[in-house]
Amino acid sequence: MTSNNSKNRFMPFLIAASVVLGIVIGTFYANHFSGNKLGIINTSSNKLNALLRIIDDQYVDTVKMADLVEEAMPLILSELDPHSSYIPAKDLQAVNSELKGSFSGVGIQFTIQDDTIHVNAVVEGGPSEKVGLLAGDRIVEIDDSLFVGKKVNNNEAMRRLKGEKGTQVKLGVFRPGEKELLHFVIVRGDIPTRSIDATYLLDGRFGYVNVTKFGETTYPELLIALAKLRQQDCEGLIIDLRGNTGGYMAAAIQMVNEFLPDNRLIVYTEGRKDPRKDYTSNGTGSNQTLPLVVLMDEGSASASEIFAGAVQDNDRGTIVGRRSFGKGLVQQPIEFSDGSAIRLTIARYYTPSGRCIQKPYDKGNDSEYEMDLITRYEHGEFFSADSIRQNTQEIYHTVLGRPVYGGGGIMPDIFVPQDTTGMTSYFRMAASKGLIVRYTFEYTDRNRSKLQDYKTVEELETYLKQQNLLSLFADYAEKKGMKRRNNLMYKSKRLFEQSLFGNIIYNMLGKEAYIRYLNKTDKTVLRALEVLQKGESFPQVPAAEADTDLQTTAE
Repeated sequence: MTSNNSKNRFMPFLIAASVVLGIVIGTFYANHFSGNKLGIINTSSNKLNALLRIIDDQYVDTVKMADLVEEAMPLILSELDPHSSYIPAKDLQAVNSELKGSFSGVGIQFTIQDDTIHVNAVVEGGPSEKVGLLAGDRIVEIDDSLFVGKKVNNNEAMRRLKGEKGTQVKLGVFRPGEKELLHFVIVRGDIPTRSIDATYLLDGRFGYVNVTKFGETTYPELLIALAKLRQQDCEGLIIDLRGNTGGYMAAAIQMVNEFLPDNRLIVYTEGRKDPRKDYTSNGTGSNQTLPLVVLMDEGSASASEIFAGAVQDNDRGTIVGRRSFGKGLVQQPIEFSDGSAIRLTIARYYTPSGRCIQKPYDKGNDSEYEMDLITRYEHGEFFSADSIRQNTQEIYHTVLGRPVYGGGGIMPDIFVPQDTTGMTSYFRMAASKGLIVRYTFEYTDRNRSKLQDYKTVEELETYLKQQNLLSLFADYAEKKGMKRRNNLMYKSKRLFEQSLFGNIIYNMLGKEAYIRYLNKTDKTVLRALEVLQKGESFPQVPAAEADTDLQTTAE
């Protein structure tokens, strides 16, 4: 009895001790494991993965997780800066091919008219030319399947015509004048994509080079262009970077090195995790003393701004035009195993004087950033240099001591306003509705055999001036629902004729002929030519400093 009473007496203490021990052990495990789980969910590096797992496990409906990730990626990157971006696997090849210098395809330029592919031009030496495809042909079948109607759009046409080198595509072609369809089997091949669309002498003395992007082949193309101009005794050069949105930094550095003396800073980059890197000239350029003018506008960005900034800050040439876009963020491409990629901003570009090329932006506010050019337009910046908001808090100096300003973009040395002479609502409507392009394509198509008789810009322009195209276009536009407005039409006569003639010249003679035609009346090109003709392309020491130098010499 004594033994049992003793056990009964200690039982409450044993139970209490067990409870306490259980609480301690339970608390330990709760803190150790539950706390750690919460920590995993709440750390930024794993929170997204945890969220996706939770959605996949517990969400009320079935979710395609791959689609959810594809939609989330660009949203996440948009919170960083305006130029970090996500590229889906299906788009990566097309994005890269623009700068690679070539892609694999059939070798044609085309437009889609009336739900049908119309061949505008055939690439010289390309697969289509080899089998006999001609400008003016209509592609109506691809691989024995009818390809006309609403399903025909630019993306779908590109998808079907492009393909791996060496693969075949069968085309059914309607050719005006032929009773039956023509069939061609084309073996896809490498189609070069040019960075330089025009190289020629403007007035018999000074060269003009139009650079549309900075890709893998741009520098070799420039060397070929310069060699061609040297053979024609070129005395100075205009490099047109208007509308050039950039590309590879290396291409811009190689190009500007061609014009700079040894050991001149071209550009430097710097970021939080990316230490400063200086890129300098090596003195091997063969055009270090050639008079140089660079054309820029609000469409010139990134590598274009590196080139122009190096020329300006080193006082190597004169910048003519309008303030550039202001993209100075360096993106590093990072590819994923599924073929997609991101372009992540890792640094900023700085010109030799220390200016940051990048214009200001608010993180996550892409809409305001994208509206910047419209804002500039509304403020009158395209029409008056006085309307440009220079950041007077960021003053830098070129090698000669000329003041230049930071705050984004490259401000030209000589401002040329946007030409709006003759602009009317009638012309604006005709252009925005695409009626000018459609009419000129149809006109070219109907009159191709006659137009082929004219081999130069001057010959074709002379012929077109005799054809009363403006009135014919007005009749065409009225049939398409745009009321004829004779007063406005004749007020915009110069613009209409320039657009009508220019598009037909492009259709028949190609891009360089089109650029030559437009340049004849382009005020920015004419102003640049004037600078070269007067021998004023090399900047001078600012007047105040020149006076000081003279005073010092006198003493």
